[in-house]
Amino acid sequence: MIEARALTKRFGDITALDNITATIRDGEVFGLIGTNGAGKSTFLRCAAGIYLPDEGTVEIDGAGVYENVAVKQHFFFISDEQFFIPNAASAEMGQFYRYYYDGFDMERFRKLLKEFGLDENRKISTFSKGMKKQLSVILALSAGTRYIFCDETFDGLDPVMRQAVKSLFAEAIEERGMTPVIASHNLRELEDICDHVGLLHRGGILLSRDIDELKLGVHKIQCVLQEGMEEEAKKQLDIIQSEQRGRLRLYIVRGEETEIRGVMNSLKPVFYELIPLSLEEIFITETEVAGYDIKKLILGE
Repeated sequence: MIEARALTKRFGDITALDNITATIRDGEVFGLIGTNGAGKSTFLRCAAGIYLPDEGTVEIDGAGVYENVAVKQHFFFISDEQFFIPNAASAEMGQFYRYYYDGFDMERFRKLLKEFGLDENRKISTFSKGMKKQLSVILALSAGTRYIFCDETFDGLDPVMRQAVKSLFAEAIEERGMTPVIASHNLRELEDICDHVGLLHRGGILLSRDIDELKLGVHKIQCVLQEGMEEEAKKQLDIIQSEQRGRLRLYIVRGEETEIRGVMNSLKPVFYELIPLSLEEIFITETEVAGYDIKKLILGE
């Protein structure tokens, strides 16, 4: 388990992380989302022991990370800025990490290189950005660590490779309880893989929730009500957003699905249906209620 308590990190006058408290449970996929400069990379670097926090702590399995070589055996950090030994080939990077990670599996490393179509003897300096990301993922999975920290790991991968990486992560989670922590500015990338998502903004966490909890507690209703029933709907439904297009009404409401259906049936509408919300729509709703516009924070609109 990874625990951050009142984690604060400053760079001169800039507060990159401001009193962050978060728990990342074993075996779950934790997504960190936020715009550039929100603090995602800084959080991962503190968790990886690269940065020493100015205040607060970050621990992995109850032990501090900074300058703790034994703890660093338990995670692999895939940085957004790829680093490889100058003039090294893929095979040489595998040998390098084998000496650091006791559980590094060279057989799996070579197998994954072949599956991804990467020549183990080709110089990494000739790789494209996407190929370098693929190699980093292969090294991380071959290291056999309990945790993987991914900073914009899917950026630069084509759709086929993104799905391949997600499948490999899912396999490692199922087989050995691996815990990925994935930082991204793209909420859509995380929806189909994450169990828990935290929204970072200006160094603080605006929202941190289990995805299942988010999806079960918020619903979209599309309906045509009978004349005079709008006020009754407002009384009985916990409406947090509403929109009208002619006679068609769109409501986003809180509550359990069975209760919402019960209310709608009692209103005897001309027509209604419950529409699943995407993770993006849920976050937009939750943050707007809190007074923030996620369209500007995440979507850049």
